[in-house]
Amino acid sequence: MTFFLFAIFIFLCIIRVPIAFSLALSSLIMLLYQDFNVVTLIEKLFFGINSSSLMAIPGFILTGVLMLTGGISRYILDCLKAWIGHIPGGMAIVTVLTCMVFASISGSSIATVVAIGTIMIPGMIQAGYDKKYSMGLVATSGTLGSLIPPSIGLIVYGTITNTSVGDLFIASLIPGLLFGFALLVSAVIYARKNRFGRLPAASWQERKQKTLKAIWGLLLPVIIFYCIYGGIATPTETSVIAAFYAFMIGVFVYKEIKIKDIHKIFRDLVYTSSMVYLIIAAASIFSMYLTLNQVPQQVSLWISELYLNPLGFLLLVSLLLLILGTFLDGLSVILIITPILLPVLTAMDINLYYFAIVMAINLEIGMITPPVGLNLFAVAGITREPLEEVIKSVLPFIIIMLIVLLIVILFPQLSLMLIPHRVL
Repeated sequence: MTFFLFAIFIFLCIIRVPIAFSLALSSLIMLLYQDFNVVTLIEKLFFGINSSSLMAIPGFILTGVLMLTGGISRYILDCLKAWIGHIPGGMAIVTVLTCMVFASISGSSIATVVAIGTIMIPGMIQAGYDKKYSMGLVATSGTLGSLIPPSIGLIVYGTITNTSVGDLFIASLIPGLLFGFALLVSAVIYARKNRFGRLPAASWQERKQKTLKAIWGLLLPVIIFYCIYGGIATPTETSVIAAFYAFMIGVFVYKEIKIKDIHKIFRDLVYTSSMVYLIIAAASIFSMYLTLNQVPQQVSLWISELYLNPLGFLLLVSLLLLILGTFLDGLSVILIITPILLPVLTAMDINLYYFAIVMAINLEIGMITPPVGLNLFAVAGITREPLEEVIKSVLPFIIIMLIVLLIVILFPQLSLMLIPHRVL
């Protein structure tokens, strides 16, 4: 029966039925076949999204939209260009750092690619960079939104596993910085090797002006980190604080958010948030079917019979996640796979915070692997290039990401060293 469930789901995905409806319809068909109470189904849909942790998602999405509309992201970009745009690989470094800053505020990979790629891809090409390289770098750097806090995927994972979202954010810090550092090193090496052009060096006066202009935006990730890690506010409360701060800066400091922009801001917020919540609600039915039919327990028994050690298990799961990431978005994979693997993780005594980071990096790779790598479609839309060309542009970066994934798997303390001892 579970085979038929996945067969129906995959078939619906192949014929391009949206993920949320594919999850809901496949689950509904199988549950009705088992003469399931439809009223309970409706209750499960509601309770699937009735979580205080999930309330942080629209707050961080709104913050990202306000940053883009209010000019915050543009001024941060100008500041970074003034300071490091003139060094070898400077434009590539600016692209990676800007993606890291934007990701640390919006928590969304797609939002990061669209916001930064629209500005940086033409800028890198103008500075002499190869278009193919520029597309690959932006698509890959955008995946940092899945790992660097506040990641929407980690919020959902924390809700499913009943782990602290704040501590999950802490666990992702070092791996996120490691991934960013790997991209920075590769950018400098690639630029030196190909002698890519640089921007003219900015004067100290210009650097001062652009830094003062961007300081309000640069303070935003500091506020977010301090509120969460300093115990000042929960992630949900922090998302509201961040959105309010971004709104005030956009309206009263930069004065770029006008009354006419309010409708578009909230339209983008509702569109993105409703898409995320619809997937979560549909996945809750999918998860309920798996639980009722004891699929997690059966998977746990099957894995135990393989006599795998934790390292072997993580490598096997990583392979599974990489395959799933080629045709499912990251959020759907988290919602489907986590309930199945949770009993196995507990039985094998694998730390849930550590596993969250391993899963997040795997799903980052999924964001740039065809046929459903969402970042690929975003870059193709920005550049008007065929999807095939964008896919070719990310292949070298996938190798870098796989190396980082292996390092994180082999050294669990990279994910756990900053987490308070009480949660381990």
